[in-house]
Order: sequence, then C-alpha cells, then structure tokens
Amino acid sequence: EEGSEGGEPEVYVPGQEKRVFEKVRGLNQGPLSGDSVCAIYREIMSASISLQSDVAVGYLGPPGTFSHQAALNRFGDSIAYVPYSKIEDVVHAAAKEEVTYGLVPIENSTFGAVVQTLDIFVDQPTVKIRAEVYLPVTQSLLSRYQLSAIRKVYSHPQAFGQSRRWLDEHLPHAARVDVSSTAKAAELAASENYAAAISSEVCASIYQLDVVAKDITTARDNTTRFFVLGQSSDGPTGDDKSLLMFTVDHREPGALCCALNVFAKHKINQTAINSRPSRQRQWHYMFFVEIIGHAQDANVSSALEEIKSYCLDLVVLGSYPRQSY
Repeated sequence: EEGSEGGEPEVYVPGQEKRVFEKVRGLNQGPLSGDSVCAIYREIMSASISLQSDVAVGYLGPPGTFSHQAALNRFGDSIAYVPYSKIEDVVHAAAKEEVTYGLVPIENSTFGAVVQTLDIFVDQPTVKIRAEVYLPVTQSLLSRYQLSAIRKVYSHPQAFGQSRRWLDEHLPHAARVDVSSTAKAAELAASENYAAAISSEVCASIYQLDVVAKDITTARDNTTRFFVLGQSSDGPTGDDKSLLMFTVDHREPGALCCALNVFAKHKINQTAINSRPSRQRQWHYMFFVEIIGHAQDANVSSALEEIKSYCLDLVVLGSYPRQSY
C-alpha cells in the first residue's frame, strides 16, 4: 500500500503499477510478448490487492460491457465487480464509498466525449480521478436473425455514433433505440423478435446471439478511454495528466482566453477542452481542460493559483499517470 494525496493508504496505486509494467517490458526478452508478460503480472497484482483488502470496483453494467472489459483489464480476475445501470450510479457509488473504485468511460477516439460522465462531474465534483485506461473497441452487430429481417437495433449512443456509416448503408430503415449500455442492448436483442444490438463479440457468447456483422465501426483504430475514480489522486510520477473543471464570467470579454493563456505562460500543454452547461443559469458553461502535469508540480500549482483570478469556480478533478494507448 502507498499513501495518496489525502494521506490515506491505497491498495491500487497506478503510478507504481506503471513503473512495474515499464520495467517488465524493458527486461522481457521473449518468447512471450510484452503484453503477455504484463497480463501475467496483472493477475499477480490483482491477487495481491485482493489479499490486502476487500476491493470492489463499480462499472457500467450489465456484465459484458466495454466498461466491464476495461475494468477486468485494469484490475484482473481476483477483484469483486459491481455492475450499475447508469454512469451516474457508478460515480455516486465511488463518491459514497459503496465501492472502492469506480470505472467510467470519458471519451471515444471516433465519437468524442462521453457527455454523461462530464455532466456527473458537474454534479459530483468530490470524487477524484486515479487513473486512465485505454481499451480498443470493436463493435459488431448481434442478433438471432439475418440482416434482412432486422427491424430494430439497440445500443448505447456512443456505439451508434461509432457505427453510424455502416448502419446508414446496411440498415437505413431499422429503428435505432438508445439504451444504457451495449450489454443491455444485447440482452434486449436476445429477448425480442427481429431485433439486433451493436455490442461486443463477448456479449454474443453471454446472451447467445449470432454475430451478423463483425467490426462495423467507422474507424479501424476505435478506442475508448476510461477513468478510474476513488477518494483521492496519487502523488506526482513525473509523467502525469490532470483534469480541471472551471467556469468563467461570460460577461467579461476574453475571460476564457485569459484563463487558457495562463497555461501557455507556465509552459503547460493542454490535451483536451470540453464544455457542458453549468446548470447554474441558461447559456452558462463549465469547461473541462485536461493538461500535461500533476497538480502538485511547481508550474501547475503556480498556474492554478493564477487562473483563479479569471475563474468563478475551479476544481481539480484529479491527477493521474499518463498511460500509453
């Protein structure tokens, strides 16, 4: 166990994990690939974590979702997993310590930000980001029927966005119905006539569906990024990111520009900018800015102090080790 920013011991320390995997890859001389050796160490670390504490990880369910797969990839098979029907339920469970950690999707390389997660951060800013996780995502069309018989398609809005071109070409007249997850879509497709789901091939096995069409995503390198949430972030590793949430006085000309210029002044790179309604009043927005660096780094700490003069609210949602894809 290592201490976190808040001083409490943590059984899952992403910075330490990153160092272990980098060392393992560097020492590996085959015949197993680096990924295979890391997978072995993942299960060793998973068993170690389970021995130290009763760890439960919440994720967007039901079983078989990409969130479930990302959680398994990060925490291994020795951890207890708790499915939730909505992203907000995962965040609230992590905030209230009903689970040790929560895992939620934050963005997709094809379809962009997961706005449901950003909106929950506006409502629940106390939970902290501990790590980021990347998962290559391949969407498939699952059904008990041939393509020509399908009249309705279920899936998550992100999956529809990632597969829109294929659907427009092959199922232009089928109704598209949004549901809470791709696994939920598979569950519904398995129980309804002439229905299909955009989901993973893992769900085809779980829900006894046929894979009607494989890899229907628009982009070949389609990847979803997830955040691991907890009560605190870890200390600096020397290669980190931070996610900030703030709003500015929109009545002040150039307020947002002035705030963002602070990062350039302190030589801090920004990797992503998103905005969502603040819900404080109409046409008023919360901005989400991801930067390279840890909140405890000297230049980042100085920038955060300076940016307060331009921001009405400023929350550091977390600092976390930068992961390779």
